[in-house]
Amino acid sequence: MDVEPVERAVSYQRTLVRALPALLIVAGVCYDLLTPQDFTAAPFFTAAVLIAAPLFSLGATVWAGIAATAGMALVHLRFAFDAGAVTEVLTVVTAAVLAVGINRFVGRGNARLATAREIAEAAQRAVLPEPAARIGGLEIAARYEAAQEGAFIGGDLYAVQDTPHGVRLLVGDVRGKGMGAVAVVAVLIGAFREAAEQEASLEAVAQRLERALAREGVRRDIIAVFEDFTTAVLAEIPHGTPVVRLVNRGHPGPLLLYGDGEVRTLAAPEPALPLGTGELGAWPDRAQEEEFPGGAMLLFHTDGLSEARDRRDVFYDPARRLSGRVFPGPDALLAAVLDDVLRHTGGGAADDMALLAVRRP
Repeated sequence: MDVEPVERAVSYQRTLVRALPALLIVAGVCYDLLTPQDFTAAPFFTAAVLIAAPLFSLGATVWAGIAATAGMALVHLRFAFDAGAVTEVLTVVTAAVLAVGINRFVGRGNARLATAREIAEAAQRAVLPEPAARIGGLEIAARYEAAQEGAFIGGDLYAVQDTPHGVRLLVGDVRGKGMGAVAVVAVLIGAFREAAEQEASLEAVAQRLERALAREGVRRDIIAVFEDFTTAVLAEIPHGTPVVRLVNRGHPGPLLLYGDGEVRTLAAPEPALPLGTGELGAWPDRAQEEEFPGGAMLLFHTDGLSEARDRRDVFYDPARRLSGRVFPGPDALLAAVLDDVLRHTGGGAADDMALLAVRRP
């Protein structure tokens, strides 16, 4: 589905809605001039000022009230300005006063919402900071796309850190939504930052994250130990060695995009339970090692990408959609993926989506 017609239709609808107060005033004048004296256009003028209240600034709302009142008064000049005419004018004036009050109430609500959005943006930057464009000689790009309009952060996460053992990465998806999921994201990223620097192996990093989630579950609620879990994939790209090591805990496998357009999914050789499910069983993590040659890119993603559906309930297949395509860098890759998903879903996704792309120059 092409997104541009949808965007144009939305733009036309917004323009029409904003022009509605003026159109109603004009329609009211025309209606009153073309009908007998017993017919009234007061509903047109009243609706015009009430519609203007939540859409326009205070000044524009006041002017809409003045225009509606003037229009109501002028159309009565061709008849005797009797008690009925006075009543209709007062009705429009009352609506205009109410519209001003509604406008101020909506304005205060919008101000509070803007403050909340600023706080949410600050929280996102603090909990989920965007990585630098170059880390440890690798080119990096990351995107977080929330499914809910106006949301900034949820249960998806990513982190990149240069360590003595190589560049280490984490991409995960916390079960659940809301502030509880954000709290788990903060715990995981904090534990990863510390463990990535200290632990000699990627398997040990995964175990540190497991223990961090167990502690968090006990601290919050014993029930959360059994209900909360996080799918995650950890990666380690050693300095100067064209390989990548992966530990996958129930997460979609990353994609390896070669410089010639070939795409390969780096699926885990053995399925493993997500992080936070240690109560269900434990076995040692085993890192898989894959080639990561110069000019190739790795695309890590959460299931918000692979489970995005179109109107026929067909899942988005990133490996198939990206096969045969060549991108100049991680930013271009993520921009193309997001644009393609938007087309596939027809303009919206049902789940949050975290994307992390890494290119070896």
